[in-house]
Amino acid sequence: MSEEQRSLESSYKSFDKIVKISLIAGIIIVSGFIIYYIFTPEPPYHSFFILNEEEQMDNYPTNATVGQNVSFYLGVGNFLEKDLTFRFKILKGDENTTITSSGALNAVLNYTSANYTIQNSFTWISEKLTISFYEAGSRIIIAELYEITSQTSEKFLNILDLEMNISTT
Repeated sequence: MSEEQRSLESSYKSFDKIVKISLIAGIIIVSGFIIYYIFTPEPPYHSFFILNEEEQMDNYPTNATVGQNVSFYLGVGNFLEKDLTFRFKILKGDENTTITSSGALNAVLNYTSANYTIQNSFTWISEKLTISFYEAGSRIIIAELYEITSQTSEKFLNILDLEMNISTT
């Protein structure tokens, strides 16, 4: 056997070892990700959503006239792995209202709900809610969700807004 053939055979053996080691390492890494995914629980969460008058998540009203009732529903899903006691507030806003991650600024409180409790893995849908505006212009329906943490304390959880154009006719 020539020197060139021995060198080539040695290269093939080295390459073969590298491929085997890479495959084994790849299998171990992929197996680790699969095991992590299977045994890592989904983090607890809640959902807060607006439904239109037909109780659907689309075709929200965007135009209304002064004094016209706008109807909608609110929903809360509880996936916190514990019971959730909550209340919501409906506010009215205009072009001076600022929506932040901790609530609405320069909005007028329109309604505060009673306290509701829902069990884990359940979803609650409100009765039909109705709101109307008495001035034309750009207006916002704002819904804020609060967790009731004690008899006298609540914790802000989430905010939703629905922008409306209110006309005089």
